[in-house]
Amino acid sequence: MYAVMNNQKICYTRSGNANGDVMLLVHGITTYSFIWRKLLPFLEKDYDVIVIDLLGCGSSDMPLDVSYSIKAHEERLFTFVEQLGIQHFHLVGGIAQIFATNHAKMLMSLSLINTVGYDFWPVQPIIAIRTPVIRQLLMGALDLGMMRLFVKAGMYHKERVDNALMDLFWKPLRNSKGRKAFMHFARCLDNHNLMDIANQLKLLDIPTLIMRGDADSFLGASTAEKLHADIPSSQLLRIDTASHYLMEDEPEWTAENILTFIREQHG
Repeated sequence: MYAVMNNQKICYTRSGNANGDVMLLVHGITTYSFIWRKLLPFLEKDYDVIVIDLLGCGSSDMPLDVSYSIKAHEERLFTFVEQLGIQHFHLVGGIAQIFATNHAKMLMSLSLINTVGYDFWPVQPIIAIRTPVIRQLLMGALDLGMMRLFVKAGMYHKERVDNALMDLFWKPLRNSKGRKAFMHFARCLDNHNLMDIANQLKLLDIPTLIMRGDADSFLGASTAEKLHADIPSSQLLRIDTASHYLMEDEPEWTAENILTFIREQHG
């Protein structure tokens, strides 16, 4: 399905229990909606689950004349939920911190998974992409082998990085349009977007779950720990057997803890 905003198509899927509360899943920069596929069987039993491809990612349009900053994505996300007529929902995943500080009354719960935060990002691979010379090199040289190394660096269970998983990661990057959109996303990232809301996080009154894979080689533990310290009603859960792609390394653990957390808060 598509939502159209400013003549741009945003791809999304909606599945699960139509009578349940809405749960919106939002991916991060190096992935798109496929990253949630292993969680869906657990979440769909009780929730009306919406999975979105952010602009420039997956099957959504990939214009290069608009910002892909997380602040711009958050503004589009608000327009998206308004267009669908959603007033209250559970938010899981990316760009959630900015949405929470701007639209707290809409959120029933907030779940952050190996999230960026404050000024501890972008991480080194993304910083490199933002350098013009490296960006041009990658446009010509980025191949499946290079991408496999990147994905393996973000996985604890490296044996799971098989051809099927790589096909999913690689799909949007098969052509120059997708690669240009990926580079544009990296170039637009600005950690000021999250530094600007740092003080507002301390005022959040939303049940918040912070999950971290302790083998994450991209993001240090300090991000999750500081978020937990700053957000009053937060819980921090950590697992040794997961890296950055927590949803791939430990999908059942991730889904069950999201569900348990929500049930504890809402019954």
